[in-house]
Amino acid sequence: MGNVVARPQMSWSDKLLVQFLLLVDRIWPWYRMPVILGVLYLDARKHLMQRNNLKPVGKDQKFSFDPKAFTYRSLDGTHNDPDDAQAGAYGSFFGRNMVPQNEINAKGATSPPDIQDPNPFLVAQTLLARPPRTTVPSKLSPYTNTGTQFNVLAASWIQFMIHDWFDHLEGGPGSTALEAPPGLNGCPLRRMTFHPTVKESTGMTNPREGHINIRTPWWDGSAVYGQTPEKATSLRTGKGGKLIDGGDTLAHGPDGVARVGDVRNSWIGVSLLQDLFVKEHNDVAQMLSEWYPTWDDDQLYNKARLVVAAEIGKIHTIDWTCELLKMPTLNVAMKANWYGLFGKWVKEHLGHTGISELSGLVGLPKPDNHGVPYSLTEEFCSVYRMHSLLPDEIEVLDVRASILVDGKPPPKKLVPMEDLHGIQGERTLLEEGPLVMLTSLGFQSCGLLCLNNYPNFMRDIAPENVDGTPRGDHVDMAALEIWRDRERNVPRYNNFRRQLHAAPIKTWADLTGPDDTETQSKLRSVYGDDVEKLDLLVGMQAERFIPGFAISETAFYIFIIMASRRLEADRFFTSDFRPEVYTPEGFERVRSTEGIADLLKRHYPDLYSAFLASKGISGFNTWDAVPPKTSWLPQLIQFPSSDGGPITT
Repeated sequence: MGNVVARPQMSWSDKLLVQFLLLVDRIWPWYRMPVILGVLYLDARKHLMQRNNLKPVGKDQKFSFDPKAFTYRSLDGTHNDPDDAQAGAYGSFFGRNMVPQNEINAKGATSPPDIQDPNPFLVAQTLLARPPRTTVPSKLSPYTNTGTQFNVLAASWIQFMIHDWFDHLEGGPGSTALEAPPGLNGCPLRRMTFHPTVKESTGMTNPREGHINIRTPWWDGSAVYGQTPEKATSLRTGKGGKLIDGGDTLAHGPDGVARVGDVRNSWIGVSLLQDLFVKEHNDVAQMLSEWYPTWDDDQLYNKARLVVAAEIGKIHTIDWTCELLKMPTLNVAMKANWYGLFGKWVKEHLGHTGISELSGLVGLPKPDNHGVPYSLTEEFCSVYRMHSLLPDEIEVLDVRASILVDGKPPPKKLVPMEDLHGIQGERTLLEEGPLVMLTSLGFQSCGLLCLNNYPNFMRDIAPENVDGTPRGDHVDMAALEIWRDRERNVPRYNNFRRQLHAAPIKTWADLTGPDDTETQSKLRSVYGDDVEKLDLLVGMQAERFIPGFAISETAFYIFIIMASRRLEADRFFTSDFRPEVYTPEGFERVRSTEGIADLLKRHYPDLYSAFLASKGISGFNTWDAVPPKTSWLPQLIQFPSSDGGPITT
């Protein structure tokens, strides 16, 4: 039997609040309440987790500085928090939202789960593997998709964000080998070898060891600009604050690798977004040079970078996330993170009240890290395991066709994802052109984060080094993702939920619903009846969906705390989010940007006018989506849909 962890120590008032929230979950779940009550519930849960689910890793090495001396984002993530210059720096530790699995084991468990139990290949093949690819050349391979809610450009966006936020340092002595159990059929690989995650001493008692983030965790656009000063310098023209641009696409080196901030394990979906923001940076730099003709290259570069990073954060907060969590309660809550419940007009005309709930986290008088140095967390990385969003092929559309078919250009050909990944992907992008590929990604629905929907092409793939060059050994990413969570001591599903103050499961039916006996049987074939062994990724993908959600409730609880933290802990989204720092013209640029469609309108006006201008949809919906129905009722007093539901046992 797997081991159970007690919740972290907390105040009596928080213990009472947890019991109240669990009672509410059973009686009247927040997603069925009127929007205003649902928002209040989520706010209470967020504050509960801010008090109990932010755990530092690594000794404090605080030293303060005068923020007036750093009116721009540093290139290595330092000098953001005025009280802790090293917070969020390149090469800092990942934080934690909960007690690591090995510490749970150390508290007297009789049978801690073995890192090999169940075998990751068995988990991947039985519960994650997508059906085999089609052999019909003109037909997409089968995958469960999100309908019109989320397109492949949206899948590319979250990978673009991950290239900005986090990556683990790997290496150390030797390598790790993993083998499939005898008799397991269907595995593309029977054995794989890979680098272990590097463990560093934290200088603390708990946790004793931690992992190093080799990306800067701030929302600083480092996927475009680079993670270090050396990388950033190599991407600049040295004139007018601008970045090196390849014309229609990113510039490329002699080896075919794109010249952009982060290229490891990339594909053309990420490259297209990186190129879009290179174009945006250069456009902002040009605008600023016309307003401030005496500014030098560094001044223009730093201010343009500041503006572009804020645009990225805003698009993610009020466009991408609102489509991911497509229900009135979350539309209000996410926009309140930026504008507050009073809304955009009140904030822009009357100013910030100083109260985050009313005027948003953005523009607060000072940053707030809730007493824990800023970082992104191991658990945050784990809930962003979203490779099931990717299809196995992209349907390339004929954008030059004179007749649309069902509102979109007719298909021209299918391109397998193997030809869209890495250096070969860059070649394909150069051949097809960004207009064709952006349109194709915009119209194609992405995969759903559910069981048996993991891309086939990722189950036999060569990972890349930081410089974008491929490694020799192929890996099964589905099995490797199971291994990585265990290796990094991310708690298994039930302990993960307990530490998020959410109801654990007691039976497989609690997870899947009583009628889904087929999935229960699959889970039992891998884990037996021991629900405590259930891996986090599998549990999240087996959950019933909250109406409108494209992610699990469990992942969403991590989102609640970390989505706010990325904004409220960052000086450039709080005390220094003002025209005096961004320039009035740069600040207006951020103010007027409301979604990815605004970027497409600026840099691909013909594409925008042809497919998005008159539709009233997000650029992250499929571009043949029907605009959502509007209600005369204010959203705060609307009722969400009552279909579906998460775990409430």
